[in-house]
Amino acid sequence: MLLAVYATTIFVTAALLFLVQPMFARMVLPLLGGSPAVWNTCLVFYQAALLAGYLYAHATTSWLGARRQAALHVGLVLLPLLVLPIGVPSGWTPPAAANPIPWLLALLAAAVGLPFFAVSTTSPLLQRWFAGTGHSSAGDPYFLYAASNLGSICGLLGYPVLLEPRLRLAQQSRLWTGGYLLLVAFTLACAALLWRAPVPALADPIRARPPGLTARRRLRWVLLALVPSSLMLSATTFISTDVEAIPLLWVIPLAVYLLTFVLVFARRPIVPHPLVVRALPIAVLALVVVLVKRANQPLLLIMGLHLAVFFVAAMVCHGELARDRPPPAHLTEFYLWLAVGGVVGGVLNALVAPLVFDTVAEYPLTLVLACLLAPGARGGGRAQLVRDLALPGLVGAMAAGLMLGAPPGRAAVSWLTLVVPALLCFGFSRRPLRFGLGVGAILLAGTLHTSAQGKVIAARRSFFGVNRVTADAASRFHFLVHGHTLHGAQSLEPARRREPLAYYHPSGPIGQVFAALGDPPAVAVVGLGAGALACYARPGEVWDLYEIDPLVERIARDPEYFTYLRDCLPEARVILGDARLSLSRAARRYDLIVLDAYSSDAIPVHLLTREALGLYLDRLAPAGVLAFHISNQHLDLEPVLADLARDAGLVALLQVDTHVTPAERAGGKLPSRWAVMARRPADLGALTSDARWAPPRASADGRVWTDDFSSVLGGLRWR
Repeated sequence: MLLAVYATTIFVTAALLFLVQPMFARMVLPLLGGSPAVWNTCLVFYQAALLAGYLYAHATTSWLGARRQAALHVGLVLLPLLVLPIGVPSGWTPPAAANPIPWLLALLAAAVGLPFFAVSTTSPLLQRWFAGTGHSSAGDPYFLYAASNLGSICGLLGYPVLLEPRLRLAQQSRLWTGGYLLLVAFTLACAALLWRAPVPALADPIRARPPGLTARRRLRWVLLALVPSSLMLSATTFISTDVEAIPLLWVIPLAVYLLTFVLVFARRPIVPHPLVVRALPIAVLALVVVLVKRANQPLLLIMGLHLAVFFVAAMVCHGELARDRPPPAHLTEFYLWLAVGGVVGGVLNALVAPLVFDTVAEYPLTLVLACLLAPGARGGGRAQLVRDLALPGLVGAMAAGLMLGAPPGRAAVSWLTLVVPALLCFGFSRRPLRFGLGVGAILLAGTLHTSAQGKVIAARRSFFGVNRVTADAASRFHFLVHGHTLHGAQSLEPARRREPLAYYHPSGPIGQVFAALGDPPAVAVVGLGAGALACYARPGEVWDLYEIDPLVERIARDPEYFTYLRDCLPEARVILGDARLSLSRAARRYDLIVLDAYSSDAIPVHLLTREALGLYLDRLAPAGVLAFHISNQHLDLEPVLADLARDAGLVALLQVDTHVTPAERAGGKLPSRWAVMARRPADLGALTSDARWAPPRASADGRVWTDDFSSVLGGLRWR
């Protein structure tokens, strides 16, 4: 019974801990434009709170012993009842132009800090209490850590699969409060069982410090915990940037992360540690080739590769931690150093890297560190050290030479320039230093590689991601690329500088909208991009451009890269901040509102809800039109817009402009999907009689997205 109560309590604790993370991030996401950085910043806060919880667990058990500490902890778990249920406090508005990270961290502390801290302390404390009960398994309570992570996985996967599609956010919060009350009851039961258990002869020695822990050993624990934490955030950024910033995709890397703990701390490890150690070089080199090539299709294959490499690297690092775990007397300190590594990895990814790097450089750097930390042959004298340093340099030089010498337009040759150095590097895999440096050398040489999106002439990074300006091989066009997705293009020919290109071509759907409406006197554009839509402006019209990322405005206004704003709308009014918040403060009504907001290939969900549509209609003139750009590789948004239009009693039409000829592509036009809505058919003008425009297809269930309900699972295109 004692073991069952403790295991159940730890399971409930972990489930609550990892249910609240996507739930509150989902609550705050609409305030910050749907950026993947929202989730990564939240994870940093959660890791820091977890560190504080582990520090509390270690300090209080060291000073008081498990039995007296249990009395203190009972009081702590009662405190969060004063602030539940969890929600975003009224009056919290993010800054429009400043970095929103400090604001988000403060909001997390105010709204979820105390409950999260209380829950985060429970798992290590209960394992320490269990070690003092005299139970037959008390000598090695680490197997309870596997139960903790199993509960975490259930909480994580239960949110996007069970809770998010069925319950509104307010209902989710009330359910979490009920779960917390259950945790309080179980914690009281665990404390009672501890107090009733006979005191072992050597149990609870206050300030007992068995020998064996060194500074080097503690540092190794930190590094081994840092690598999986950093790789988890990197994989999350990749997946949610290219698909959608939704809990379903956030939780997959975190679930993999937790699964590795379950596997390595199980009483009988399921996956042999030597097997994952040997698999690591193969997995890493495959990912290195994909990273250099900037490949992101087919989605399932590329996503699977990123997750597989993350799984193998985390299994190696966490397996090394499990093999080096100390006696139970050092249990809370062991978890404390693991938490330190997790926090450092999170801080480096979410807070430091965006300030230091112009690209997502932390991902390859952490891959190299994972290789350096892997077990293998080390030392061997000066001669071996020289070879460990020199051979990777030669492989990197070879990779650079092959890439520079490869003929353009030969895909097979381009892949071989990476595969050959990767195979040579695999020969170093028995020596971690040599192999890790070889991986780093190939990645460094990969910066010379020209991707399908062109040669990079500028790269800038902000809270909202990495924006790159690229040029095609013939230097005829400049492109704006966010993540892996093109967001704008401009011809460098003087005669075509004012011509909107890519998704905004005059012959495309949005060009037809402007032609049908004539010259709308007042226009709002949500999502600036390179500024191509500005060239539809005419003298005397009022145009307001809404953009959440200040970096995008700086790029669009820099004539070295793009001149749409300078040439077509020199007095352009760019309003920074989330569009919904900014539009709610707008003083005028618009004849046309264009919704063109993207984060890489992901459209912020909060811009496609009933409440968002109500705001747009409130800011729309009586005969005004809404235009939605819904081009997307991975998400079918046609039914979402159809349901919104039906719910609001609007007329809706959609055009899928995918038949772009090779000549049109060469001239800068891209396929696109656009939808329009209006209060009456007459407001859409000639579009109603244009055969290219048709009513959008409704969803099967007709359920409308709202601010506290949306589920994109059914709309994902897994190809």
